[in-house]
Amino acid sequence: MSGVKYISSREAAAILNVSARRVVGLCNEGCFAGAYQQGRGWKIPEQEVYLYMNAGRGEKESLLSCAVGNTSFADVVQSSYYVDKTLLIRDLIDDHAAVTLFTRPRRFGKTLAMDMLKIFFEESEEDTSVYFQDKKIWSCGEKYRNLQGKFPVISLTFKDVKFDSWKESLEAIRIVVRDEYMRHKELFSAEKLDPVEREYLCRMQAGTLTDVEYTRALLYLSRMLEKCHESKVLILIDEYDTPIQQGHSRGFYNEVITFMRNFMSGGLKDNSALAFGVLTGILRVSKENLFSGLNNPVVNSVLDDKYSEYFGFTEEEVMAMAGYFGHSEKMSEIREWYDGYRFGHTEIYNPWSVANYFQNNCQPKPFWTNTSDNEIIREIIASLTPEIAENLFDLMQDKTVQTSLNMDVIYPQIKDGSDSIYSFLLVAGYLKPVGEVIETEYGSFLELSLPNKEVRRVYNSEILFWLRSALEGNVMAELEKALFLSDSDRLKSALRKYMLSCISSFDGAMEGFYHGMMLGLAAGMSSKYFIRSNREAGEGRFDLALEPKSFSMPCILMEFKATKDEHALCQTAERALEQIRDKQYDVEFRSRGFSDIAKYGIAFCGKNVEIVME
Repeated sequence: MSGVKYISSREAAAILNVSARRVVGLCNEGCFAGAYQQGRGWKIPEQEVYLYMNAGRGEKESLLSCAVGNTSFADVVQSSYYVDKTLLIRDLIDDHAAVTLFTRPRRFGKTLAMDMLKIFFEESEEDTSVYFQDKKIWSCGEKYRNLQGKFPVISLTFKDVKFDSWKESLEAIRIVVRDEYMRHKELFSAEKLDPVEREYLCRMQAGTLTDVEYTRALLYLSRMLEKCHESKVLILIDEYDTPIQQGHSRGFYNEVITFMRNFMSGGLKDNSALAFGVLTGILRVSKENLFSGLNNPVVNSVLDDKYSEYFGFTEEEVMAMAGYFGHSEKMSEIREWYDGYRFGHTEIYNPWSVANYFQNNCQPKPFWTNTSDNEIIREIIASLTPEIAENLFDLMQDKTVQTSLNMDVIYPQIKDGSDSIYSFLLVAGYLKPVGEVIETEYGSFLELSLPNKEVRRVYNSEILFWLRSALEGNVMAELEKALFLSDSDRLKSALRKYMLSCISSFDGAMEGFYHGMMLGLAAGMSSKYFIRSNREAGEGRFDLALEPKSFSMPCILMEFKATKDEHALCQTAERALEQIRDKQYDVEFRSRGFSDIAKYGIAFCGKNVEIVME
């Protein structure tokens, strides 16, 4: 047996994408040469599992495809490679929670999971058990099998409610709700409904309900389904916060929050017709703003251990995929690009990107980061403080940041301090936890870093592209050229042009604003310079230093001052330069071998700037 790698029946089941019970049956049938029973389980030569999987498969074209973008559970399990997440059903049943909210990054399998729940639980004329009989949930016992196909289900998704106005968004929500009513055709001929309910149905069908009446649509639909089916109802709401994010970005946040609060409370709060409810989204909108009065929903975030393996792919699952597609040797590349997330204590890969990777002949690309315009990220970057900007630049250089957490952040507050910003970046998939959450009397604290190469591309390309595109014409190139040539007049002209086009007059009230602006501009040169801000040097702390990665380029020291007196700009800039000299900020850099050090004293007043240098 030496040199042979043995795996468990559970590991073999993951590779073959079947239940562990099915693997045991195959072992009893003698399908794996060299397999032997150990206790209640089996030890199976790994190579035999792959030989069995490939037996009779023939040409590569007969491989199942990855279900990229397909969120229909029935379609995926019948015609595509499916990573079995059906034990989510078992855990939801065992937990008995009235309402569960899962917050995960976009494209981490939330919509497919919700469709799986719908098909498993929903009463249907079709025998939907066929989709689960070879899956893990089916081997969990009669308790779970007896619940298959036993409930009426309300299934809504707001993932496509992305419009620029509240009027359009509300109309889209109304259509989503009306379509779900129309899906339950049995209601329109149900004799158990009273006249008021029948009238409501007719007006729903005709589209004549008022906005206020629509806020009760979830409650009324669940009550009517309970009457018709004589069974409690499941309510599934996918991507509940998409309209809310749009409302924040497009200026109708209060309207959408008011509507969604009343709509969801009607169906999920004190609803006697409810068996249980499941919601998914990216961000947990705090109870005070949306879930006020809801019956203590269980919120499961990226920091929680429970359910951690059901959204995204685990290491074991990705290894099984790599083996299935004949590319086990690619695992190190897959880890580098798409691994690095951690939900609870579970290592997680980005499922969207991994599926795209195998579907695209194992060519690594930023698949996930190319599926969104990252509008919220850009909003955060546009309002950087010097501290946060510095931390983001550290992240781009493979460092970590320490931050407090605010997991109840709401969209209008995502820019209110570092705890809100980093908490949002964490739940949205742009940061990952390093180590454990530290709980103190002052709050929760966590160390964060970038997950992988794919996400680093957001920071190194898209964020920097946004910074560059915010500058008119060739201003960024002018800034780089001015600094390289140590040309203060050219630098002054470029900064003046930038401020005239990109900031409003009231922005220039405090020195901290200008510091953050300059730090943001410096990000565009992070490929050539190490960006340092507010660091101790000499006898004080300099404002900004650009330490070149090559000795052929000048080292740059900057000190910023702000004044409300435009006539004092020159004098203020001189004071800034004098501070660099007096505090001997250049000593540290000279000790490291830099002889060419350009020192800039920069003074700002509104949209005006003055620069002196030596």
